[in-house]
Amino acid sequence: VQLQASGGGLVQAGGSLRLSCAASGRTLSRHTTGWFRQAPGKEREFVANMRRSAYGGTGSYADSVKGRFIISRDNPKNTVYLQMNSLQFDDTATYYCAVAERHLAGPMIRADDFDYWGQGTLVTVSS
Repeated sequence: VQLQASGGGLVQAGGSLRLSCAASGRTLSRHTTGWFRQAPGKEREFVANMRRSAYGGTGSYADSVKGRFIISRDNPKNTVYLQMNSLQFDDTATYYCAVAERHLAGPMIRADDFDYWGQGTLVTVSS
């Protein structure tokens, strides 16, 4: 399984970016996909996830990004996106996409819930 994350960069506070995560080896619509981020000196934290289509394909968000970030999926392209709006300085981090091999009953917001990880893409928000 390979996950290729892209779309990071430098943006001013209040701006927007769209991250992409292209997958091979797994059909994303059949798996829960997540975005996590890790800022320097901090632990990796949950950002958003999207359930597999069989469970509604719904998205969940961390409170810190709710209302600003949107997770979506393009099934023909086997790609998951994270649209990030109204970016804040505290959003600065390396963002990782991840795929879970199994569907779990819980909210699936822990890093341990996911089995495959992309290489990360850096988002820097200037104040």
